[in-house]
Amino acid sequence: MRILIVEDEVKMAGLLRRGLLEEGHAVDVATTGGEALVRAGSTEYDAILLDVMLPGGDGFQVCRQLRRQGVWSPVLMLTARDGVEDRVAGLDTGADDYLTKPFSFAELLARLRALARRGAVERPALLEVGDLRLNPATRQVWRGDVEIQLSVKEFALLETFMRRPGQVLSRFDLLEHAWDYAYENRSNVIDVYVR
Repeated sequence: MRILIVEDEVKMAGLLRRGLLEEGHAVDVATTGGEALVRAGSTEYDAILLDVMLPGGDGFQVCRQLRRQGVWSPVLMLTARDGVEDRVAGLDTGADDYLTKPFSFAELLARLRALARRGAVERPALLEVGDLRLNPATRQVWRGDVEIQLSVKEFALLETFMRRPGQVLSRFDLLEHAWDYAYENRSNVIDVYVR
């Protein structure tokens, strides 16, 4: 795999680089968010190890900017910040995984292998179809600049449709993604919600 390490602590970056090189990976290192954006924008990486605490901005901002630039390489955030709010923020900005320091190198390698199996698939944090935008993290929907208020079920259905633009979805597809097993299948509730 070709991996980009974004870490401002020279010692940590060196240790990660050496370990990954010994495992047979090609490794580049960036020490700032700006350098990471340039490198990731010009080279296709199989994975990006992104530290949260960076000079001149944090890893959350860098991850958000990578996704805006259309860089879909899997991002594994590395940080000493282990609060639930930090992990949620990292994942909601577009990161694929989150690992807190200190960590086991064996676990880091396993997470990188898992990310590589998934590959670089476009997974925007904000879903857009035409002028309709949906933010799964904040549960907000806009048509143009007007925010639309939806019930929980309406939101789940819209998200299901927007994640599969241009596809025809069966009743089963809608049931599988927006309802649980307690759904009464003789009901016409799907027709009502779709209408």
